[in-house]
Amino acid sequence: MTLEQHVVRPPAQSRGAGPAGQRRRSRRDEILEIAVGLFATRGYHGVSMDDIGAAAGVTGPALYHHFAGKEAMLAAALIPVSEQLLAGGQARIAEAGEDPGRALAALVDFHVEFALANPAVIALHLHELDRLPEEPRRQIRRLQRLYVEEWVTTLTALRGGQLDAGEARVLAHAAFGLMNSTPFLGGEVDRTRRAELLRAATLSALQG
Repeated sequence: MTLEQHVVRPPAQSRGAGPAGQRRRSRRDEILEIAVGLFATRGYHGVSMDDIGAAAGVTGPALYHHFAGKEAMLAAALIPVSEQLLAGGQARIAEAGEDPGRALAALVDFHVEFALANPAVIALHLHELDRLPEEPRRQIRRLQRLYVEEWVTTLTALRGGQLDAGEARVLAHAAFGLMNSTPFLGGEVDRTRRAELLRAATLSALQG
């Protein structure tokens, strides 16, 4: 599948509900998904608002009704993702209780699943974050640091006496490099096996 087929779906803004109680996605969500896919495949500067409107079947005035411009779209894609990663990581650590080994395995599972589901967003984050204005960029960086520190706390607890916080931070970032490789993986290995390989490689790197 292409990057455009693997884009994070932002929280729905619609009032309606779909099957099984799921909220129906709004037109704004659909436009944002299309924009993220285009940014990821063509690059931020390679996509115009007209391109996004054409792909979404939306005229210029209607498009600007939802977003002030490309920067607003980029922020709308990346800020919720950073918030969701932090909240998800914290939830899995809380579920693990006082068992750092279980917490680490849960964090790895969580992040691998996110990375496999959202390679376009990862590509966007890796290459286009600096396109954002200072304030949203600072907000995203702060959320990222908090997420990293959840991993650092878990690693230092798991490998007590072997790692200080700085060393655990190095390992955490190395682990993200492994798990966030999904935009560059081909389709020759099926998704289940890719998940297994990424989990195993990450846990091997972190457990020492």
